[in-house]
Amino acid sequence: MTAGWTLLRELAEAPGVSGYEAPVREVLARHLGQLAPRLETDNLGSLIAERPGGAARPRVMLAAHMDEIGFMVSHIDEGGFIRFQPIGGWWSQVMLAQRVRIYTARGPVTGIIGAKPPHILPQEERSRPVDMRDMFIDVGATSRQEAEGLGIRPGDPVVPASAFEPLGPPGAFLAKAWDNRAGCVILVEVLRRLATVPHPNTVYAVATVQEEVGLRGATTSVRAVAPDVALVIDTTVATDTPGIDRSRLPASCRMGGGPAISLYDASMIPHLRLRDLVVDTARDHGIPIQFDVMPGGGTDAGKIHTASTGVPTLSIGIPVRYIHSHGSILHLSDLEQAARLIVAVIQRLDAGTVEALRAMGPARTVEPPVPGTPAMPAVPAAPPAVPVGWAIPPAAPAGWVAPVPPAPVPRYGHPPAPWPGRSNGWPGRPAPAAASWQ
Repeated sequence: MTAGWTLLRELAEAPGVSGYEAPVREVLARHLGQLAPRLETDNLGSLIAERPGGAARPRVMLAAHMDEIGFMVSHIDEGGFIRFQPIGGWWSQVMLAQRVRIYTARGPVTGIIGAKPPHILPQEERSRPVDMRDMFIDVGATSRQEAEGLGIRPGDPVVPASAFEPLGPPGAFLAKAWDNRAGCVILVEVLRRLATVPHPNTVYAVATVQEEVGLRGATTSVRAVAPDVALVIDTTVATDTPGIDRSRLPASCRMGGGPAISLYDASMIPHLRLRDLVVDTARDHGIPIQFDVMPGGGTDAGKIHTASTGVPTLSIGIPVRYIHSHGSILHLSDLEQAARLIVAVIQRLDAGTVEALRAMGPARTVEPPVPGTPAMPAVPAAPPAVPVGWAIPPAAPAGWVAPVPPAPVPRYGHPPAPWPGRSNGWPGRPAPAAASWQ
């Protein structure tokens, strides 16, 4: 096993339900602490690693949430069965008969999510999904006292029990919590690469807490960093599995197709100039990308982009199959390409570029006019303003005609056209032979 797999495994298998992220934070602190001279946490628990570059400003915030969905023990009934509160967004049909671990003060206790067996259900109940409120966790106890004797108490976090496993195709990995340990891996890899290349800014790699329950860590950590620009790294739904009619989706992403640039989600419309800059950077470096539209979801970007007077923000997603379940699949090439893209973008974010973003000006130089193009004719002066109190405005000067503005040339604020041969994103150049963290 390579050193890179060690990081993937450590982060994927670490338990870190929203509000209980300490084990994940410890792993990240150990790795980021070797790459950043300054490491701290905010009062909610988000981890902030500062990586100085060629200038103190602009401040570039890279955010990836470290929490995962899970459960919390709510009470133990007289039979020793554990009732639980879901933490984060669960679909009940992926929960039943799955193994879980309850993390108690004495250590983890393994159990399984159960419900009434189908053999004794009336026919009308068999055809309906099991309601989450009718589920429980069975740890093998036969009484409340026996369950409590294992150390289980109300408030203990419950995490899916799913092992990290490389799959048959090279680069494919199965694990719990890729949403969003994938983003955490990229945080570490980006800082590792920035240690070997110049960048005209100061980078803050932020592993946020409690994203799955309301973007809470992003709300506090963005105040601590006060960034000038932000990139949020998260996962998105890979829609390349059977049964999905991709022609009816607003956008479609496939695993292994490269990172996905968010065009819209329920929490944010991205900063258009920053989006164009990132897309141009991908094209210039031959990095394959995809586009993502997620009407029913959101990321930490939803809180970051509205901080203070506003922060130019973009979300970059890793396509993952079966997120928000006990086991999900990703491809390492998507993480590699995302890291390449983010490093290349950071190297372009100097003070002038970021000031242009913040001023809503163009982020790149506009081409000069073609030689020989006639100049625009001078526009006659407009009629004088109407003085206060006048009932009838004065007439316009003789011969004055209201000018008709030229039609705008679509450039910024519009998604660029894809390259030939691909309906969504760019093919780019082939990925390196091996990811740098292997």
